[in-house]
Amino acid sequence: MIKLLDLSLKLSGFPIKKAKKEYEQILAIPEADYPAYIEKKKNEIVQFHYENNSFYRLLVGNKLPEKWEDLPVLTKKDLQRPLEERLSRGYKIKSVYVNRTSGSTGNPFIFAKDKFCQAMAWANSIHKFGWYSIDFNKSYQARFYGIPLNKIKALKERIKDLLASRYRFSVYDLDEAAMEKILNKFRHKKFDYINGYTTSIVAFGKYLKEKNVVLKNECPTLKVCIVTAEMLFPEDKQMLEKTIGVPVVNEYGASELDLIAFQNPAGEWEVNSQTLYVEILDENLKKMPFGKEGKVVITSLYNKAHPFIRYDIGDRGILEESSDGSKTVLKKLIGRSDDIVYLPSGKQCLGWTFSYITKNLIDENGSIKEFLIKQTALDSFVIEYVSNQDLNKTQINKIEEGIHNYLEPNLYFTFERKDFLKRTKAGKLKQFESLVNK
Repeated sequence: MIKLLDLSLKLSGFPIKKAKKEYEQILAIPEADYPAYIEKKKNEIVQFHYENNSFYRLLVGNKLPEKWEDLPVLTKKDLQRPLEERLSRGYKIKSVYVNRTSGSTGNPFIFAKDKFCQAMAWANSIHKFGWYSIDFNKSYQARFYGIPLNKIKALKERIKDLLASRYRFSVYDLDEAAMEKILNKFRHKKFDYINGYTTSIVAFGKYLKEKNVVLKNECPTLKVCIVTAEMLFPEDKQMLEKTIGVPVVNEYGASELDLIAFQNPAGEWEVNSQTLYVEILDENLKKMPFGKEGKVVITSLYNKAHPFIRYDIGDRGILEESSDGSKTVLKKLIGRSDDIVYLPSGKQCLGWTFSYITKNLIDENGSIKEFLIKQTALDSFVIEYVSNQDLNKTQINKIEEGIHNYLEPNLYFTFERKDFLKRTKAGKLKQFESLVNK
């Protein structure tokens, strides 16, 4: 059988064979020697960029610090300048992998990886998905992702899908007619796995629940469902596992980096310590001990074209206390640090918490497909939702009472039923949006 993915990567200049070999060597490193491997790769990538990247050298200063902790922490704001200024010596735009972040955080930017670094990202994904008997060269993917509206760009994505053995479903159209078409595709195609944006897959799962359909019965070849890009609430995970009929796996990644964490068959959110180095830092950028919450800061150990060294990705998380050596476990991903709810009393909380409270109450209605919470003032919120029917007064009162109890009293809400909710260009749906000037 022709390995289409490997062949397409090779033809595109990505040394996938070399990357797979390197990755296997990393996996073979003895547990006792793994910390030394990490330190070696950290020192190598910093030294390389300090000597070959004028942009990074300017950020670091005249002398390379002796301590890792004294290196600057980079943010997206630091990187929002012409890509040519950020490339290392010896790398040109035409010779590297170039892409852009989705902009779901409001701070999109163009980034680059050298071809070997991107091949290592593929090798990492191939290994992690292999935990669930998924082979990228032959397993057929049902893909719930965005697609460009531009016809030429959309065609390019369809070609990529063909080469990568996947079929793409649009995440922009989630009405009942569209859901029925998706279900029919599953009935007629032998999909091995589902992969895509959480909110879209959850919406499909709710449709299956309404129709009393278990997807595995309609498509017996299904093995696993892998969700990414947005928060997956525990009750949604349970619902999906019932309605789809296969394990539901959490993927946490960033296009500019790699897979950051991937749920293993034991249910642990295992951090990618093969190609990345992940730190949790406090507000003063000091390292937090395992078990404590802080900023998620990541170093790409293989990207020589562009420095992602101590890069603040904008998320907050906690590493498991038992993490050690080559196996680090993400205990909890709390949400984006810029999704903060600011309240009149001065109290602050993360937006996902607010969404979680609302969602638990809204879900009792049973017909809510999606929702978006917008904070328009310190004491005012708009809750937009997609549903077959309006919320009644009793349901609204219950939602308001729950939020007042969890947050604080004297908050005001407007409920707006929508036919659809606005998404990013990439198709992602943010469930909390603050319009408050901080």
